[in-house]
Amino acid sequence: MPGAQEFGAELTDFRRRVEELRTARALPSQERPSLLDAALFELQHAVDVLWPRYEELAAATRGPGGGRADPQEQQLLRALFQRLPVAAVLLDRDAVVRRMNFAATQLFNTRAGYATGRPLTTSLRQDAQAALRSQVAAVARGEGDRSLTVWLSQPTADGEARVTLAALRPPGEPHPAVLAAFQPGMAGPPGEGAAGARRPESRPDLAEVTRHAELLDLVDDMAAALLRTALAGAGPEAVLAGAAEVLHGRFADWVIADLAPEAGPGAPRRVVALGPREAVGDRTASLAEQDPADCPLVVDALREGVSALRMSPYDADAFGQDATGAPVLVREEVTSLLCIPLRASATGPVRGALTFFRTGGRGVFEMAEAGVADRIARHIALAMPRTAPRAAAPGA
Repeated sequence: MPGAQEFGAELTDFRRRVEELRTARALPSQERPSLLDAALFELQHAVDVLWPRYEELAAATRGPGGGRADPQEQQLLRALFQRLPVAAVLLDRDAVVRRMNFAATQLFNTRAGYATGRPLTTSLRQDAQAALRSQVAAVARGEGDRSLTVWLSQPTADGEARVTLAALRPPGEPHPAVLAAFQPGMAGPPGEGAAGARRPESRPDLAEVTRHAELLDLVDDMAAALLRTALAGAGPEAVLAGAAEVLHGRFADWVIADLAPEAGPGAPRRVVALGPREAVGDRTASLAEQDPADCPLVVDALREGVSALRMSPYDADAFGQDATGAPVLVREEVTSLLCIPLRASATGPVRGALTFFRTGGRGVFEMAEAGVADRIARHIALAMPRTAPRAAAPGA
């Protein structure tokens, strides 16, 4: 039987999903019927899961509190987790990485420190992301362990993998976690005979090589643009606007730049909002005139230095609403977003924030692209002067 904290988290998640359904009024009328199944599913979840758990919690008596786990035993378990020859990842209910062992870092071609706090779905092909996210949520709700086939997006990986999901209860934590174990090269459940062995070598993916070259060109062009603005003595706004011009279209459909207050109390300022060529008039103006303080993602980036990488954003209000009250992410049909703070070092002050939207059929942001954006953001912060440039003297 779940405790009060876990039940409260369940109610919070349920309320969030209901709020997402309420935003359907911003969608075209022909797309709204597709949300009916989701609404019925949430109602059934409330009847079959939430209400029985509430009755059990109300009728239960408070039991004695458990003691702390042995620190030496915890250390042993951590070492065992890291040295497992199987790729293992500890996830929360939203498929966000909490821990990743060494075998998993090799499988996903990433660093454990970089992957922690980011959705694991960014390392999967787009057609496998929703399936994994849904199954992880079901396991975290206590609906039983399960396994499924997913497809990895990294070209150095083995393509298909079989992932087995199991619920865990970390000691001293109120919420359940999900342990995901990956078996590369498995096309289906064990024993079906289609579990192919790893290929001795893989040929380079032409599309990935091309994308890597494009990212290198982007970093090079950004460096040149920042050098030009620095030599011209441009102020922070001009640096941000120039950087947004370089990134617009090539890296994202929407590029939005916000500037943090220099020191002391103050409000952040929207510097520029560049959208698709067809996003003219009210669509572009509403984002350019939007108050960054009304965008939770931007607030987290500016105040806490927290970056965000999200696929098919589940929080429709994460980037605020337009003048009509419609969520910006729903209005622009955002399929992937990336919000990164601008600071010269990991402990330095946040100078601003860059937000990127991808819409329509464009590929979602991958972890490798997020890493490039992190480097670009650091370079932009280094190029931003502390104060506005001094006006030239008359006749100079």
